[in-house]
Amino acid sequence: MEPIMLVGVRDTPLSVDEVVSAVADGQAGGTAFFVGTVRDHDHGRGVTALSYSAHPSATDRMREVMEKVAADTGSEGRAVHRVAALHRVGDLAIGDIAVVVAASASHREEAFAACRRLIDDIKAEVPIWKRQEFAEGGAEWVGAC
Repeated sequence: MEPIMLVGVRDTPLSVDEVVSAVADGQAGGTAFFVGTVRDHDHGRGVTALSYSAHPSATDRMREVMEKVAADTGSEGRAVHRVAALHRVGDLAIGDIAVVVAASASHREEAFAACRRLIDDIKAEVPIWKRQEFAEGGAEWVGAC
């Protein structure tokens, strides 16, 4: 069975329930998920607004990352069963959900490991950038990869 149940970059609000439901599996003993939200600060500076932009290849690259994580995490009898990830683009407000990732596995250890690696590898390898506006004025682009 294909482990990638849901992958996408969207300009609409993300649903935690949709992502967690996508990885539901009767064989899984553990499901882990991560929700990234827009915070009101970055490196000691107040953030008032944030916008994400993605390269057209972002969804394909995210799928590649997810395939690798699913294949590399776990072992015989302790496999990762399903993974899912969504990332938001466009203008977001403080508190909005920017990214949701989830993994289900035979055991919690593998579910946690896969979920952690999913978010870390997506941030490191998928061409998604954010533009932050600061309370004292000014803005900066931050590369996710």
